[in-house]
Amino acid sequence: MALKGFACFSILLLSLFASSIRSEQTKEFVLTLDHSNFTETITKHDFIVVEFYAPWCGHCQKLAPEYEKAASELSSHNPPLALAKIDASQEANKGFANEYKIQGFPTLKILRNGGKSVQDYNGPREAEGIVTYLKKQSGPASVEIKSADSAAEIVGEKNVVAVGVFPKLSGEEFDSFMALAEKLRADYDFAHTLDAKVLPRGESVEGPVVRLFKPFDELFVDSKDFNAEALEKFVKESSIPLVTVFDSDPNNHPYVVKFFDSPATKAMMFVNFTGATAESLKSKYREVATSNKGQGLAFLVGDAESSQGAFQYFGLEESQVPLIIIQTPDNKKYLKANVEVDQIESWVKDFQDGKVAAHKKSQPIPAENNEPVKVVVAESLDDIVFKSGKNVLIEFYAPWCGHCQKLAPILDEVALSFQNDPSVIIAKLDATANDIPSDTFDVKGFPTIYFRSASGNVVVYEGDRTKEDFINFVEKNSEKKQTSHGEESTKTEEPKKTEETAAKDEL
Repeated sequence: MALKGFACFSILLLSLFASSIRSEQTKEFVLTLDHSNFTETITKHDFIVVEFYAPWCGHCQKLAPEYEKAASELSSHNPPLALAKIDASQEANKGFANEYKIQGFPTLKILRNGGKSVQDYNGPREAEGIVTYLKKQSGPASVEIKSADSAAEIVGEKNVVAVGVFPKLSGEEFDSFMALAEKLRADYDFAHTLDAKVLPRGESVEGPVVRLFKPFDELFVDSKDFNAEALEKFVKESSIPLVTVFDSDPNNHPYVVKFFDSPATKAMMFVNFTGATAESLKSKYREVATSNKGQGLAFLVGDAESSQGAFQYFGLEESQVPLIIIQTPDNKKYLKANVEVDQIESWVKDFQDGKVAAHKKSQPIPAENNEPVKVVVAESLDDIVFKSGKNVLIEFYAPWCGHCQKLAPILDEVALSFQNDPSVIIAKLDATANDIPSDTFDVKGFPTIYFRSASGNVVVYEGDRTKEDFINFVEKNSEKKQTSHGEESTKTEEPKKTEETAAKDEL
């Protein structure tokens, strides 16, 4: 009897142990938020990361297990760091997506001080990288250096670090530096010290001064200008190599990201790094970059073999290599294909003197355009949309976008319903293969749909994607529309151009 009782007790213990394991395995460390608890949860956290996601988003599905692993590890951090998620595609939660200006999924935001401070998450997407990045982000924006050992560890040989040297940790210059460190902490590393002698490179200096250490070009550079705008410009521009290298080396990738994030005019030369003329081209290109330093031009040299994404984005062909393409802040592009060594300097000067015509990425204009939904390319955008005098509903899409594919037959039906109305055009443009005027159309995800009236009023479509809703929208916003009796009537109310604030379906 005793043995039987012991056996029952053992079974009970094993059952409880197994139940405990199952409970541990099923426990979710990522907090799930919605409209009912979002504000309350954010308010009570000094530091919390929120992922805005959609269940159908492939990138969100890929991130989910890594995000959960990171949340599990960070739950034991001192203090614990909270990771949360909210389904921003749910109607009840879309207000938060608008509030935080979510343009695509997944988007991660770092919220501090109960949500009073909001910062974009620009870190890795795998668990280990997420943990490392967030531990750093949860600490001080600038770390104090007190010894040569700590300086060697923080600065290192491969890091880009802005170090403020001050006679005292207070005052206008110190406050300006710390404010910038807080503002740029997501993308740049900052430290400060009272003793410049402990710094690893360069002669000792007296503060206040900012010394930016880097593993390229002149290895360090100083600035004593603590004006907020000037200091930010100094840190950003000095953190990019004179000529950024775009190749397969992962050590160069952070600089490539900073290069493309820069507001400067971007000059990019793409060559075959293994080609016979590669070194002479790169050498001359660096000379031109040196002579143009400080003139608002950022320079990049890319290996054509590793730059296929850039080729697709700019609409370039392998046969044009070696080439130089320049992109201005207003998104205009200028191309020199099959460039030779002795042409680099003169062509860049011609660009600066306004002697180079802009290059436009465009698919060929279709020989026939007889389908209900008209095909628009960059070269025909003016004629069909801007100068046609028509009311145009235009979809900006990507061929790989599932939601665009689902929308296609619906727009076909909409176009057929207006086939007897010559004042209306339903159109589509492949935004991955054609340049788009960004000052008119803000396209950050797919599909993005705009309407341009006959008189030029532009409004983004944010309604439901049904045939009826599209038809009602076009009729409401058109300058002229067909009545039920087939007569034209003039629209009296003018639509106003609106800002696009709703989250896009796909990036």
